[in-house]
Formats: sequence, structure tokens, C-alpha cells
Amino acid sequence: MAPHANWKGFLRLSLVTCPVALFPATSESEKIAFNQLNRSTGRRVKYLKVDADTGEGVSSEDIVKGYEFEKGQYIEVSKAELEEIALESTRTIEIDEFVDRSDIDPRYLIRPYYLRPDGKVGHEAFAVIRETIREMEKVAIGRVVLTNREHIIALEPLDKGLVGTLLRYPYEVRSEQEYFDEIQGVKVTKDMLDLAKHIVNQKGGRFDPEKFEDHYESALVDLINQKRAGKTIGPKEPPKGENVVDLMEALRRSVGQEATPARAAKPAKKSKKAGPSQKEMLMPITGKKQAKELAAKKPAAGTRSKSA
Repeated sequence: MAPHANWKGFLRLSLVTCPVALFPATSESEKIAFNQLNRSTGRRVKYLKVDADTGEGVSSEDIVKGYEFEKGQYIEVSKAELEEIALESTRTIEIDEFVDRSDIDPRYLIRPYYLRPDGKVGHEAFAVIRETIREMEKVAIGRVVLTNREHIIALEPLDKGLVGTLLRYPYEVRSEQEYFDEIQGVKVTKDMLDLAKHIVNQKGGRFDPEKFEDHYESALVDLINQKRAGKTIGPKEPPKGENVVDLMEALRRSVGQEATPARAAKPAKKSKKAGPSQKEMLMPITGKKQAKELAAKKPAAGTRSKSA
């Protein structure tokens, strides 16, 4: 089932307009999430919204927004007042300009969304806007209101739809100078660069996200399964760093190391088969991502398995 749209409105290029819907292009829901527990009871901890002075609970309908202009002094702003300053971009993504993709500094990128026509009408107008951006090899820049704030959005064609990436405003991006000023101006020799380039060429490849594994997520799954099986978890030794004395020697050794093919990883040892009484207790978890993939492979509902 497709996720719910984060935003619905119109996409407009001059006089060409079409209804569109905006969907999140990424998800964090597949990652393992922890609850906070009371150590003494093992029960979940809940958070209550309370008055900072009295400590009494406050219901949602009694909570309003406030801006602190002085210590302890607030200006209340109601929902109706916020709606009064609603911008046109609340309901319409107006394309303001077209720029080269290389002009967009990566520091300004926030997160991507998928944009598609909303409903059965407007597909032709949507296609005109999409193919215009594609043919011109440009990125369309517009504005959209999400979570009550206006964002800059960069639109690019992707297959039959558009990808819209939210961009930061200049005041949200810190200057690099306050971090880079203390970096020493080191002269890199041609020999060093040649060796380093050789290592880069040996590691050359094509970006394929399917090759990357979330090792921390896998470690979490393994940790939880070990604890469910009653195993004692001991601390691991931290990795030991090497003290590089001769940079040229380190580069030469790196070149030799990359030239040597990596040994095949040893297959993991099979875990001991659990007894009948342990089967439910020791059933390993797979993590939300793996569980989602397994669920997609299961037979459709209504297909009964034969009883043993």
C-alpha cells in the first residue's frame, strides 16, 4: 500500500497547472526502534506534558504556541493567526526558475519526495512540465509549505514522475571558514598524489546502493537474538589505530594491500537447534527491513498450509 501523501496541491509553470501529490521518498520505519523502560519494573515509560511551574498535566487543547522574546516572557500565537499568514505555496508549487544541477551546493539538500499527478486529471499538463525539465536538462526551483513552514524545493524528472528535494535557506548553512581556518596548508608532492590516485583507480566502481549493508542494524539484530537466547554479552576490544610515521611508506603499503585480492569470508557457524520448548523463545528476530522482504514472499492470505 502506498504511503499517505504529505501534501496535496497544484504544480504550476506559468499558465500550465496540474493537481499533484507529494510523498516521502525515504523511510526510517524499517530500522529497529527501542522503547524506554523503567529499570525496576520493566514497564514502558510515558511522557506527560506538564506545566513548568505547577507540575500539573496539560491537555492538548489547552496548549498554544508561544514565542519567547525575553526570559520567561512569551507572545502567544493562535492557529487562526498562523492561517492568516498562509502563503500561496501552501496549496501551489510555483516554479520560479530553472538552474543547472551542478549549481546546487550539496549542503543545501535536505530530503527527497516523490511528486505525481493527484487523481485522473492533469496527467497531460504534468507530462509537459516533466518533459520540459528533462529536455532542458535543468532543475526546476519552486516553493512549498510543509509542516507550516515554506521550503525551497528542487524538482527533477525520475521515470514517469518527479523527485522534489527540499533545500535549506542560506541562514541554515554554517560557513566552512570557522571549521577550516586551522587546517594547515600542506604541500602534497606529485609522488604522493600518484600513489593515492593508483589506490583510487584500484577501488574504482559504480555507485550501487544495493551493495551497502547497514552493519549497525545487523549488529542490533544479532545482539537482541543473543540476549533472547540467554547469552552473556561481553565488551569487544576497540579497533587499534596505526601510528603513521612515514606517509609515503603507508601509501606504498596501501597500494600493495589493494593489489592483493581479499580472502573469502568464512561461512557463519550454524546455531544449535532449539528444543521444542525453546522454539518460541529462541525464534530469531529478523529486523523490520528483513521482515518486510520476507512478508512480500509469503503466499497470499487465504492459502492454508497443510497441518502436520
